[in-house]
Amino acid sequence: MKIDRIVSMIMILFEKERIGAQELAEMFEVSPRTIYRDIDTINMAGIPVRSISGVGGGFEIMPDYKMDKKVFSTADLSALLMGLSSLSNMVRGDELVNVLAKVKSFIPADQAKNIELKVNQICIDLSPWTGNRNMQPYLEIIKTALQESHLVSFQYLAHHGTKTERVVEPYQLVLKNSHWYFQGYCRKKSDYRLFKLSRISKLQIKEEFFIPREYQKPILEFEDILEKRQTKIKIRIHKSVMDRVLDYCVYEEFVPDGDEYYIVDFPFIENDYYFDILLSFGKKCECLEPLHIRTEMKRRIYDLVTLYEN
Repeated sequence: MKIDRIVSMIMILFEKERIGAQELAEMFEVSPRTIYRDIDTINMAGIPVRSISGVGGGFEIMPDYKMDKKVFSTADLSALLMGLSSLSNMVRGDELVNVLAKVKSFIPADQAKNIELKVNQICIDLSPWTGNRNMQPYLEIIKTALQESHLVSFQYLAHHGTKTERVVEPYQLVLKNSHWYFQGYCRKKSDYRLFKLSRISKLQIKEEFFIPREYQKPILEFEDILEKRQTKIKIRIHKSVMDRVLDYCVYEEFVPDGDEYYIVDFPFIENDYYFDILLSFGKKCECLEPLHIRTEMKRRIYDLVTLYEN
């Protein structure tokens, strides 16, 4: 996590007279290039760090600089605490607790109440209401494997219920749309894959280490792809499911149809996922057009009825 790494680097720079880029990179398990970017960020924040070249060189804070707690504004500290506190709901560990304590040490006594008020104005809770009880321990297992460059093994449930055994080099934890994933290099597929944690079972850290390879970041933005694949279908919904339909489209797409119903232009892709969304609204939703989508909905509903009749 970039914020806690930078805060920790600032503390290290104040504690040590000088430290090399490679030593910092090994300490935080990132590349020297990342360390140089972080140093630029620290300089931009107003803490003057200079680079000394040659034998015994490295980074050091300018000798005459004295740390002023006011280097972080009220807004800066509020944002740091908000982000770190929200992450601590799901990803626990001594290092996160230590960083929280260090950030709080920067808070001037006369600003403590004001900052606490601002932090509490927004609550970001990443933990689920209900769900997979393995999520928290699995996050901890993957985090440990990431930090120590251990392989992980697990059973993965892919599309259509296919189960496969995987051995993976973990590279990144990802939180996307309230779901946790991790990106890793799959030994079975000889390629990078994005794995959804809720589909993982029997997760274990293997004793075997791996040498990190050139990392390939996952593609997390699908707006352009969705625009090409999505079409608009027309559905008629009862007002009682309006709040749920709003998770998928904007209010401007709703046209009143009498006192109880709305006609909605609904974004749709012809696959099981989107048909299941429509079915989840039950009798409170009717697909009006196009005809072939309506016909497919009828077929799926008939299959469901047949299941219960038998």
